Amino acid sequence: MKKAEGRKPFWRPESVRARATVGATLVVAVALVAAGLLVVTLLRDNLYGRAELTAEVNARSVAGQLASGASPAAIELPDDDKLVQIVDASGTVVAASDDLEGTGAVGGFAPAPDPVVEEAEAEVETDDDSDEDDDRDDDADEDDTETPPGGDATGSGAVGSQIAYETVTIPGEEASYRFAALSATAPDGGEYTVYSGASLATQEEAVASVGTAMVWALAPLLLVVAVVTWLVVRRALRPVRAIQKELIEITGGDLSRRVPVPASRDEIHSLARTTNMTLAALDAAVAQQRRFVADASPELRSPLAILRTQLEIAREHPELLDLDATLGDVTRLQDLAADLLLLARLDAGERPPHVEVPFTELVREETARRAATDRVPVRLDVEEDLTVWGVRGHLARAVGNLLANAQRHAAGAVSVRLAAEDEDWLRLDVADDGNGVPQGQRRRIFDRFVRLDESRSRDEGGAGLGLAIVQDVALEHHGMVYVLDAPEGGALFRLALRRNERGW
Repeated sequence: MKKAEGRKPFWRPESVRARATVGATLVVAVALVAAGLLVVTLLRDNLYGRAELTAEVNARSVAGQLASGASPAAIELPDDDKLVQIVDASGTVVAASDDLEGTGAVGGFAPAPDPVVEEAEAEVETDDDSDEDDDRDDDADEDDTETPPGGDATGSGAVGSQIAYETVTIPGEEASYRFAALSATAPDGGEYTVYSGASLATQEEAVASVGTAMVWALAPLLLVVAVVTWLVVRRALRPVRAIQKELIEITGGDLSRRVPVPASRDEIHSLARTTNMTLAALDAAVAQQRRFVADASPELRSPLAILRTQLEIAREHPELLDLDATLGDVTRLQDLAADLLLLARLDAGERPPHVEVPFTELVREETARRAATDRVPVRLDVEEDLTVWGVRGHLARAVGNLLANAQRHAAGAVSVRLAAEDEDWLRLDVADDGNGVPQGQRRRIFDRFVRLDESRSRDEGGAGLGLAIVQDVALEHHGMVYVLDAPEGGALFRLALRRNERGW
């Protein structure tokens, strides 16, 4: 049976859900193994410590009896899970528990007798011949056993202060024993080593049981973690699947639709809001492009139709051809095509390299060029040696458009003033003495293909793109353009630009 076409497989290693599940499971597995090893180690140390304490207590008990003068053969030694072995100075086993009979010395890890104890014994032997024996006997009768330096003394003997531990395996025994070794000196000067061991069978069984339980519990715990992680991530990514589904539908061409925004205030909520903002901007850009094409079509068709009509008439009646009018139509068509091309480049994000532009010189050149082709005089008041950071061609086009707009609507004169506002900004004011711009229309006039016929006289010169280009160039240079009332009574267009690249 074939899998349903288009259905996604349950497990995809490259998916976020799979990676999150594997990652969480591995992290928990490492944490559980580390915690298990720590618990087993602490448990083992604790239980082995108890065995050492038991072995030490037994060893000190037997050593105390030897120090008090008891014969090794007369000492009752424990058996079963506690073993004791007494070895003399020559290494011969003189007494041992039943399980240690017939075996040699348990080991050679016993500490050496305390040197201080030996000195004490020598001193005792020397003082036996002195006249103070009676005094010592009296002191011994009055006080209990005196503790010589370096060890515990019982009677005239001594118990060593040093103790050593080692794990030993006894032949014939399944479990190991933890042995404590302690030296003891009898009253007659005989030196013995007491080995006392405690069985580790219970401890090893407990450690093995805990380790086995942890191993058996590891797999179910990891399975639970994997399943829970899978379900949680699946639920968390459900809004993402809804967003993906909606984006697939939007890709079909309906940019007015928006992706669903989840109620949770998390990253997916932010992603959905950002996606909707992007869709809104894209929808606005597409709508603007459509309006642009719709508005540009008649602006292009009109001069082309006029040119075609004039050429058709000239073909039949050459004497009726008006070359000046035809040249004017071609010029307007050329300017319109250049404006459309520049706007298209700005919309596409084209950003030529920015350089330092001598703005005072640029304004003088554009003013002189416009004055040579227009009847309206221009009064120029500029501050010398001002520069801006930008694209010279775009800036020249913006200044030229401001001058052309002012001359088109001026009644008798246009004034241009250029000055520096501070170290970072300069200001270009272009004013006319025409009818001005109504307060409510001052933002709208910067839209494309907008001409205020009712307030500013319309002639055959403009297509409504000049001020739109000025605004786009200003934004491109991180500046601004706006309209004010001119002192002459008309409109004053103010272009503010940065003098340097600081702040970009």
